[in-house]
Amino acid sequence: MKKITFMGAGSTVFAKNVLGDVMLSPILCDSEIALYDIDAERLDESFLMVTSLNRNINENRAVVKKYLGTSERQNALRDADFVVNAIQVGLYDPCTIIDFEVPKKYGLRQTIADTLGIGGIFRALRTIPVLDDFAADMAKVCPNALFMNYTNPMAILSGYMQRYTDIKTVGLCHSVQSCSRKLLSELGIEAKRPLREKIAGINHMAFLLELYDADGNDLYPEIRRRANEILDNPPDDFKDLVRLEYIRRLGYYCTESSEHNAEYNCFFIKNKYPELIERYRIPLDEYPRRCVKQIQKWKENKIKYISDDVTHTRTHEYASYIMESVVTGKPYSIGGNVLNTGLIDNLPSDACVEVPCLVDSMGIHPTHVGRLPVQLAAMNMTNINVQLLTIEAAVTKKKEHIYQAAMLEPHTAAELSIDDIVSLCDDLIDAHKGWLPEYH
Repeated sequence: MKKITFMGAGSTVFAKNVLGDVMLSPILCDSEIALYDIDAERLDESFLMVTSLNRNINENRAVVKKYLGTSERQNALRDADFVVNAIQVGLYDPCTIIDFEVPKKYGLRQTIADTLGIGGIFRALRTIPVLDDFAADMAKVCPNALFMNYTNPMAILSGYMQRYTDIKTVGLCHSVQSCSRKLLSELGIEAKRPLREKIAGINHMAFLLELYDADGNDLYPEIRRRANEILDNPPDDFKDLVRLEYIRRLGYYCTESSEHNAEYNCFFIKNKYPELIERYRIPLDEYPRRCVKQIQKWKENKIKYISDDVTHTRTHEYASYIMESVVTGKPYSIGGNVLNTGLIDNLPSDACVEVPCLVDSMGIHPTHVGRLPVQLAAMNMTNINVQLLTIEAAVTKKKEHIYQAAMLEPHTAAELSIDDIVSLCDDLIDAHKGWLPEYH
């Protein structure tokens, strides 16, 4: 029997996807499942949901246990083979609100703020100390477990774990699996399957470098032609314009959505050019809106998730397939976030990169990609600079590295003066009292 520990089990819908997948796996269905959270109410709701799933789709073959609070964390982790991380430190209220509302006072607007931007920096700074505690406990009670991180900012958190702990860590994101399918669908391109693709870069800014149909035909010429047509005359309901602009200007499509990528650079959100917001259909304050809607949706639908008749269909999430591959040794291919150990030649070795990886009984094996087109590596570097400096701030506890991360963050630097950037960081540090360690 394998043990799977789910950290942040109060994320009930995501826990259902991952653990429902586990229960539908003939290899994993009799696992011990440990649910861990610090919120008693949400933990109880998830426990009801998972135990109902176990009965309805798994004949009660799994053993489900719950663990509440830091005092029970080591017991939750003890002897785990796999640890899935889905925590959100500070939740929507108060921390996401802080991430958006304090920068607004300086005229700095954001869309999602969970991966880069000033919001992504501070989300990382309040999450890394918690991951550090997880790693310390894992080193004591499950040192050989595979840590699968789903929490954003993915590259910063996974990169920290890979560089500063001994825990085997891979970062997993949803955007790689759906990238090619999404692109072809929105451009109206029919292609003979299976597709052959090559994706590499960094999380949320990995690029679709190659895409061929089953007969070996290069699909990019037609992709570029149709992307330009849409940019010239976009349909009223078309929202993926930032990524199509990437194709026009950089030559390649990006894995993550336009609302994310609108804030990862200095091109699209500009106080001086407000017409760009309308032109590229950029949804400012999108993440807070989603949070409010999700909270309301949960209130309306939670009875469905914790009811006796809850069921599940296996998803495309990587986690259960990775676990199967490690247990059986049957190879499985993923797009994983791993340390750049010579994988992408023109990105730094201490960066966390997103590349094709092979999984088997020995774990995660990243593949060598080579050099990215120089313009794509340059785009990645604008984000990597911020990621590395944020990790440096978390490790050293020096405010100067927080300031430097913000100064080099493309969108922040394009909008604010150096003095305002420093002042904004100080205001965010003050607003996060109780959520951050002391910085000097």
